Amino acid sequence: MAAAGLTADLGRFVAEPLAAPAAPARAVAKRGFVDTIATMLAGHQEPVVAIVAARVRERAPAGGESSLLLGAQAACSADAALVNGTAAHALDFDDVALGGHPSTVLVPAILAEGEALGATGAAALDAYVVGYEVWGELASRDPDPLHEKGWHPTAIYGTVAAAAACCRLHALPADACRRAIGLAASMASGLVANFGTMTKPLHAGRAASCGVEAVRLAMRGLTAADDAIEHRVGYLAALSPHGRADLQSAAASLGRRLRILEAGLSIKQYPMCYAAHRVIDGVLDLAAAHDLRPDDVAAVHATIGATQAAMLRNHVPATGLEAKFSLEFAVASALVARRVGLRELTDGFVNAPQVRALMPKVRTATVDSRCPVEPVFALTDRVVVECRDGRRLDSGEIRFARGNAKLPLQDEALKAKFADCASGVRHVDADRLYERLAGLETLDDLRQLREVPAGRGA
Repeated sequence: MAAAGLTADLGRFVAEPLAAPAAPARAVAKRGFVDTIATMLAGHQEPVVAIVAARVRERAPAGGESSLLLGAQAACSADAALVNGTAAHALDFDDVALGGHPSTVLVPAILAEGEALGATGAAALDAYVVGYEVWGELASRDPDPLHEKGWHPTAIYGTVAAAAACCRLHALPADACRRAIGLAASMASGLVANFGTMTKPLHAGRAASCGVEAVRLAMRGLTAADDAIEHRVGYLAALSPHGRADLQSAAASLGRRLRILEAGLSIKQYPMCYAAHRVIDGVLDLAAAHDLRPDDVAAVHATIGATQAAMLRNHVPATGLEAKFSLEFAVASALVARRVGLRELTDGFVNAPQVRALMPKVRTATVDSRCPVEPVFALTDRVVVECRDGRRLDSGEIRFARGNAKLPLQDEALKAKFADCASGVRHVDADRLYERLAGLETLDDLRQLREVPAGRGA
């Protein structure tokens, strides 16, 4: 007799063909692959990536089945997912959806396991869609944002979603999928308190890696509870100390109306916590419209959601890494440089006199409204700039950041971001890699993405 309950429903969904049309969902998933590989390449020289890669080489110096950063070096699939996921999230430039960063976990896990299997591009895209839907189903069960409880959703939901995606790549039967999902649920962890440190990108790498490991162990027969997700002391209950998570409802309709087509992916314009992006847009627009100079500004009043404010915890950042979670820095950079890009997220720029002089002028207020599309955020953000000459410049209500799934980036802008992120990466032919990713659904073998161009080195 087949197992009943949410864990079993998830296992069956992962094992069965998608009921909804695949092509539109694959198109969204492909943007996730393009953006994640871009940010992975951009982050490849970050100190956290070097530390994690060195640890991987200590464990298995002889190489393995899946590439590190699409280069000549390789490791076992789980370790490749660890390094690549950490790199993809290292700059906080990766896409956003479902209250977290699904692509930065799903893509590294699928690439690593897909390379090991020689999976097709179409299979990789379908695995992404499956992982995204499992993530969305889990996130929909708790009305209280995980961030407010100290949990990083990318790590918590990502681990289970990555396991689901890898199960689909292996075409495992429902029972094995259920066991892998139950096992992954016990591997999920990640704290909001570690935002602004190297540990945050490690969350993404570990989630991708644990997703791979959960599947490999389940394939060897390792067991997990049939009801690990919905048990009264299981995964969802542990994440919901006030008992508000839905443990009872079936997920039998999962996949018939795809969340990926409803929620989509929001592509970041700035390498900072997404909680700051609407404010950055507002400040940049006001600065351009009124030709604001830093010395013109007496004060900046930003109104955002309470959860956003909790994530933007670094009010006096001293490093580029800390500044990624500072609304004060975001506003100062937008006014001083008229941009907030990779060149600004450096220790030197963060400590520039004009930047440090502006940060104390930023005042943050919070509102209790909640966006139905992105519940982690307020319905709208707002910026008001008080000028020394008495002018009061108001952005008005800002509903969506530029690049949001509801205000999407055009393909040419995504291509430009890819080119910028991949520039200077010696082991990659950026133009050829982008072309292959643009036709990912036609690729016979994911290992074609890792080819090292002749004469370019590894």
